[in-house]
Amino acid sequence: MKKSRRKFLVGSVLTAGAAAIPGVRHAKWNSQSFEREGYLLQDFESGSKKNLWLNWSGLHKSTPKRIVEPEDEAELQQLLKESVGPIRPLGSGHSFSPLVPSEGTIIKLNRFNGLKSFNAKNQIATFGAGTNLMQAARELNGAGLAFPNLPDVDVQTLAGSFSTATHGTGRELTALHDYISGFKLITVDGEVLRVNSTSHPDLFSAGKVSLGALGILVEYSLKLVPAFSLRRRVWLQPIDELLEESENLSRKYRNFEFYYFPGTGYAAGITHDIFSGPVEGRDPGEDEEMLESLRQLRDVFGWSPWLRRRLFKQSAPIGLVEDSTDESWRLLSTHRPTRFNEIEYELPADKGIEVIREVIRILDSRKEVFFPIEARYIAKDDAWLSPFNDGNRFAISVHAAVNESFDYFYEILEPLFRNAGGRPHWGKLHSLRYNELSKEYPMLNQFADLQKELDPQGKLLNPHLSQILGLSK
Repeated sequence: MKKSRRKFLVGSVLTAGAAAIPGVRHAKWNSQSFEREGYLLQDFESGSKKNLWLNWSGLHKSTPKRIVEPEDEAELQQLLKESVGPIRPLGSGHSFSPLVPSEGTIIKLNRFNGLKSFNAKNQIATFGAGTNLMQAARELNGAGLAFPNLPDVDVQTLAGSFSTATHGTGRELTALHDYISGFKLITVDGEVLRVNSTSHPDLFSAGKVSLGALGILVEYSLKLVPAFSLRRRVWLQPIDELLEESENLSRKYRNFEFYYFPGTGYAAGITHDIFSGPVEGRDPGEDEEMLESLRQLRDVFGWSPWLRRRLFKQSAPIGLVEDSTDESWRLLSTHRPTRFNEIEYELPADKGIEVIREVIRILDSRKEVFFPIEARYIAKDDAWLSPFNDGNRFAISVHAAVNESFDYFYEILEPLFRNAGGRPHWGKLHSLRYNELSKEYPMLNQFADLQKELDPQGKLLNPHLSQILGLSK
């Protein structure tokens, strides 16, 4: 069953193709730079400032008065009581929206880490909120348990992923925050609250997707499932064919998603289904090699859409490229070494295919775009600020290389998403503020009221949160 033929042979094809074409026809294209104006990942010289922070993509930065890593709850309580603000919690720094930046205090939760307890019979486990997803999944597997689903990036912390409504894919599978059965929150005045749906029903519904605005989350109890294995299939197919089949594929398979490769006419479909029996494991992927090949194809032949498509078809492994089995956590979530910036909107499920067709048309017309577009399905849940609390949604994620322009995210794509009733992912790039968001989230006012009740001085608010919640500091 195990199969892997992921190698993208574009290098030799590019060389031969480029040699056969008169230089004048693509010299102008090849002479341009795709780097966005003002890009500089390392904005600070090492040691030039005592404290500095950049997010994963280097887009957001701050120079807080202090970056602290409390040892335990007692130290965190004292820190919260004595700090003036703004105080912001830090997970992995993988959010593309400016949720973390603070010129006051940034709190790292690295010490609030690991599996604290589990009950295999009741399928409940308790973790420190600073545990990253891959560590949590590995430790759960050792206890015979598993997350029902995982997102595609494994470095995010539990607190960061839950608080921004991070999700995987699956028409019948909810976002990660829906696994929460309870949490421990330390308020800005140092009070420790143990929260569940019975003890604090409103705070529980608000705190599952908290944006880090209600207090510092230090512990989660999670509803889980017995450990399970999956069979993974990956194939390359013309995008028009895959779009026609997508709705059926999303109903047929436990997990279904696809990636479109701009400028090529082809997409990669990915499915996972429950697998029983001994697993064979998965060969190391070649996703980074594929990404580099797509970039090279853009760099050399972006000027000619026809050639770009033809060369992709010649060099890419069309058809089934992977068929493997492994434990669920090893297949669902991966490491992403190549840095990028990203916008993601969650569309009403019945609008998803229509909207992504238009996104593909737009990005194919922009010859400089090469980074894949991701499409996923997510089921409904009931958290106050969940993008999925009014029904199933279809997520469209558009990426740009970390050093390249993404102005079109806001100028072209965001209006399209909004006109279709889309809601932004809280951890991804968007331009919406309170006036727009309050129309999409009926409980946003209640969330803001609860934030003011727990944090009357606004110590947890940075400028981005203040704009989202319609609150002033």
